[in-house]
Amino acid sequence: MKGEQYEWYRFNQEDHLDTPALIIYPDRIKQNIAKLKEMVSCSDMLRPHVKTHKSAEATKLLIMNGIDKFKCATITEAKMLGECGAKDALLAYQPTRQKMERLLQLIRAYPETLYSCLIDNLQSALMIAELAQENKLIIPVYIDLNVGMNRTGIKPGPAYDLFITVLPLTGIKVMGFHAYDGHIREVDLPERVQHCNADFEAVEQLRERINKQGFPYPLLIAGGSPTFQIHSRRKNVECSPGTFIFWDKGYHDTIPDQDFLFAAVLICRIVSMPDASKICIDLGYKSVSSENDLQNRVWFLNAPRLSPCSQSEEHMVIEVGERHRYRIGDLFYVVPIHICPTVALYDQAYVVINHSLSDIWPIDARDR
Repeated sequence: MKGEQYEWYRFNQEDHLDTPALIIYPDRIKQNIAKLKEMVSCSDMLRPHVKTHKSAEATKLLIMNGIDKFKCATITEAKMLGECGAKDALLAYQPTRQKMERLLQLIRAYPETLYSCLIDNLQSALMIAELAQENKLIIPVYIDLNVGMNRTGIKPGPAYDLFITVLPLTGIKVMGFHAYDGHIREVDLPERVQHCNADFEAVEQLRERINKQGFPYPLLIAGGSPTFQIHSRRKNVECSPGTFIFWDKGYHDTIPDQDFLFAAVLICRIVSMPDASKICIDLGYKSVSSENDLQNRVWFLNAPRLSPCSQSEEHMVIEVGERHRYRIGDLFYVVPIHICPTVALYDQAYVVINHSLSDIWPIDARDR
C-alpha cells in the first residue's frame, strides 16, 4: 500500500482474491447512513428499499442506526427482513395468489415483523382478503398509485373509488398509499422538484379528499433516490431510497445534489490481450449489470479514461492504444453504473475495513 494511502478502495490482500468479486466497505456504508438521516427531519420517515444491498449485515447496520421500517421487492428479501428482526416490511409488489401464499408463510414464521403488500385493483384485493380470512389474519395493504412511471398502480383519480370499495373488506386493512416515481430523473434539482410536485399534485388532492371525508390523513410511501428528499417535506410521508447505501456512478452523475460515498466496488483482472491495442478483462454480463448501453455500464476507479468496446458473458474488451503498459493479471477497481442489479449477480461480498479484508457478507436475498 506504500504510496497509495489516499486510494480508499485499495486493500492489502487484493492479490489473493479471485475475480471478478464484489467488495464492500462498511465504514463508508455507515457514513452514507448518517448522511441519509441528516437529509430528513426524523428517522421515522425513512423506509429504505433493500433491493440494493440484499444483505442481512447491511440491514442490521440500518437497524442499529434507528431505521427499522423497510421496503422490498421479492419474497426472499422479505424473508431476510424477518430474519433480521425488522419491525415493518412492505413487499412493494402486488402479489399473485402464489406469491401471497408465500407471504402468508412469512407472516406466520416471523410474527414480530409487520408484513404488508400492494394492491391496485379490486380483484387482487379480494384475493388477498379471501386468503387472509382463510388464515384468520388481517393483511395490511397499500394502494399502489401510478404517478407517471406507467408500470403498475392505479391513477390517483380512480384510486379514491378503489379506496372506498376495499376499505370495508374483511381480512385486509388499508394503511395508505404507495407511489414510485423512477421516471423523475432531472439532473437539475429545481427542475426535478418541479416535475415531482407536478406529478404528485393529484396524489395530494386524493389524500386531502379522503381526509375531508372524515378519515385520518393517509400515509404516503413515496420516492426513490432522486426524489426522497423532496417527498420528505410532505405531510405524513415515508421515503424509500435504496441506492444510497452503496451508491453508484449512475446516481453520482445524475443526482449531483446528493454526495453519498461509493461503498461497493467490483474488482477484475486483465486475462488476455487480443491485439497490441486491446485488453480483455474478466467482467462480462454475468458480473456487472448490462441493461445500459456498452459505454454506460462501468467506471474504472484506477483508470477513469478507459471505456469498453465490447462485452460478452465472461469478458469485456477495452481499447487502450498500442503504447499501453498494461500486463496480464493487472487489477482494476470498478464502480458499476447501476449497483442494484449488479449486487444480485454475486452470492457473497468481501468486506474491507482499514484497507484489509475482514469478513465475507452473504448476499442473502439475491435468490428470488
